[in-house]
Formats: sequence, C-alpha cells, structure tokens
Amino acid sequence: MDRENRVSITVIRRLPKYYRYLGDLIRKGINRISSQELSKLTGFTASQIRQDLNNFGGFGQQGYGYNVEELHSQLGKILGLDKTYNTVIAGAGNLGQAVANYKGFEEAGFKVLAMFDKNPKFIGLKIRDIEIKDVDEMEDFIKENDVEIGIITTPKESAQDIADIYIKSGIKGIWNFAPADLKVDDDVVIENVHLNESLFTLSYFLNNKQDYVRG
Repeated sequence: MDRENRVSITVIRRLPKYYRYLGDLIRKGINRISSQELSKLTGFTASQIRQDLNNFGGFGQQGYGYNVEELHSQLGKILGLDKTYNTVIAGAGNLGQAVANYKGFEEAGFKVLAMFDKNPKFIGLKIRDIEIKDVDEMEDFIKENDVEIGIITTPKESAQDIADIYIKSGIKGIWNFAPADLKVDDDVVIENVHLNESLFTLSYFLNNKQDYVRG
C-alpha cells in the first residue's frame, strides 16, 4: 500500500468487527449482504462501510452487494489471519491463564507455545497443553521457536522488563495487558489492553449517557 495513502487507525479498528459479523453470517448460511443490511448489524452507516472497504479494493457489486464468504476471506487476509503466529505469554496468574484457556486465539492462527512466570509454584504446570516455564528460559525459547508475538499479563512492575526481553529476543508484536505504558523500539508494534481504563470509560458513560453516541 502506498505510504502516502495509509488507512487510518480508526478504519483498521473497525475491520475486526466486520470480520466477526461476516463469520456469523457464514455460519447462518447467508451468502450475500448489502451495505445497508451490514449497517443494521454493525451500527456503522452504509456509506461508512462502503468507504472503509473501498480503502482495500472493490469488494461489492452494485445491485448485488457483497459476497459474504469472499469478503470474509479477503478481510482475513488484510488482517493477517491467513497466517499462523507463534506466541508466548509472560505471566501465569489468573489473567494469563484466562488468555491461555481461550481456544479462539488458536483457531484464528495465534498458537500459544508456552507461558512463563517467575513463581516456582506455577513452573511445570500446564494450562490445557501449554506448559508454564521459568521466565529465565524465555529469551532462548523465543529465539529457538521463531516466536512473533509476546503477550504480557504480568503486574505493572514487571511489564517493561518483559517487553525488553521480548524485543531483545526479536519479537516485533506485543499484546500488553499490564497497566503500564511501555517503551518499545519504533519497529515493534504494541497493542495495549488496559482493563481499568476500559472499565473507567464504561463508568463515565453510565454517568453521562447524553455523551454516548453508538458507533
């Protein structure tokens, strides 16, 4: 894609929602859908949907709409979901175990190879078939297994150290659940999931419903 015509982050963050709804339609046996019908499902306007999708090519046909399976497949490729990503989790507490237990990640191509923790009582245990290893082994494991994505579910105090090990080991994608703003190299992609901030946002809108615009 031409660097002068980059897609906005706002559009990119809508793509997974389109992908999810299209997957639901496929499971229901629906073969095609119009932008107006997709608008009713997603809450985005039909015009916005067409504009979003036009950033990546012409998927629809006038008078026909979108082929659901084809659009779902194309969005999967755009999102990189036609690949498999070797993944590790640092932090084997409740949150880390919850992430490891979610089978949907592996179904989408994110294969968790191992978990790491410094707590001796966790080391050697398995979550499903994912072994918890000593964090001191993490750097070598990442290098030996071509790990591309590192997930952080540690306390705030440990998060930057873990990120530093990930980067030193060659990881270029970090999914951070720790309540910390991490410093990473420019060529490392980081996606922060700050649970408290999300909950605080919900609290705001509960108390200021007049400011809440869906979409």
